[in-house]
Amino acid sequence: MFFRQRAAENATLSYLFGCTGIGRAVAVDVVAGDEDWFIAEAAKVGVPITQVIDTHVHADHYSGGPELARRAGAPYGLHESNRGRVAFDFAPLADGQRLDAGNVVVDVLHTPGHTPDSVCLLVRDLRRGDAPWFVLTGDTLFVGAVGRPDLAGHEREMAGMLHDSLHRKLLSLPDELEIYPGHQAGSACGVGLSGKPSSTLGFEKRWNPGLSMGRDEFIETLVRDTPPPPADMDAMLRFNLGRAGRA
Repeated sequence: MFFRQRAAENATLSYLFGCTGIGRAVAVDVVAGDEDWFIAEAAKVGVPITQVIDTHVHADHYSGGPELARRAGAPYGLHESNRGRVAFDFAPLADGQRLDAGNVVVDVLHTPGHTPDSVCLLVRDLRRGDAPWFVLTGDTLFVGAVGRPDLAGHEREMAGMLHDSLHRKLLSLPDELEIYPGHQAGSACGVGLSGKPSSTLGFEKRWNPGLSMGRDEFIETLVRDTPPPPADMDAMLRFNLGRAGRA
């Protein structure tokens, strides 16, 4: 397996990983303007990009996912709940679906809460064994924090969904599992994000304050402490839904 993490604008973390043996690569949460970097990195290892995924329809940055998918001739994946919401075709992703990237396999976990369509991506390298190696947590779980629940509205309901997703989908996974989030410190997508761009699930269980709260306390804390929305959020969301050009 090869693995690349890119720190992009707005403290966004994007990913490129895959199998060099069979020649397949997956790009995740690409920021608009970074498409050339992904194409160049894939070329360095001689692997075509065969899947492009956004973990949700972003409201804090312009997505380069659809453009990279077009240039790479690869499908662009979003959770299936976006059918009828976005103004373009995409490859629908379902909870429990397994994506094939050669010796690397990716299991889709639907984790609503930050947004209704949020997914996490659980990754295995079958040459190492069948145990999961790491999970890309998007804006669901950060190092030191959890996602904000208000960008889709109904923040109290969404905060409850986020608590359920964390406890039912992520916290039952092995403690040694590496986590790679969609943002680091400097992002408006959560409160108290660490500047460290990765962690383990066991470390977060011990030290991440959002993971030790009961459901009611979790909801009240997130609703109370949610920061102001990202600048130009409406314009970015319209662009990422395919309903307007980039501002």
